[in-house]
Amino acid sequence: MRIRLSRAVAFRAHHRLADPTQSPEENRRRFGWTAESHPHQYRCEVSVTGPVTEPEAMVVDLPRLDAILHEEITARYDGRHLDRDVPELAGILPTCEAIARDLFRRIAPRLPPGVTLTRVMVAEDASLRAECLGDS
Repeated sequence: MRIRLSRAVAFRAHHRLADPTQSPEENRRRFGWTAESHPHQYRCEVSVTGPVTEPEAMVVDLPRLDAILHEEITARYDGRHLDRDVPELAGILPTCEAIARDLFRRIAPRLPPGVTLTRVMVAEDASLRAECLGDS
């Protein structure tokens, strides 16, 4: 029997949506107020699936998963300016989609054998979120 387990973490970070090849005026026209640096209290939810191990009845050891999430999400993004301080996001717009994709690529190979990452959701507020399902 396979079970899906989800864990949520939060981080606070700044970002701006701006194309470095464009003028500040063009960026403001294209991205509006988001072309200026602004903060978000991001929420990230990671879902993994796998068989339940016995006798613990766990998909994955939670302290192990928490350590991975701390290293790949909280330590990497919390308190940072995403488009300046996170090399993996350099040169791309630091959207929820880009963050979710980056996290999926980082977390998936770190999971123990038999545990599969199925979803990374990143929300920058209550009205906007992206989910990376890793299927392409």
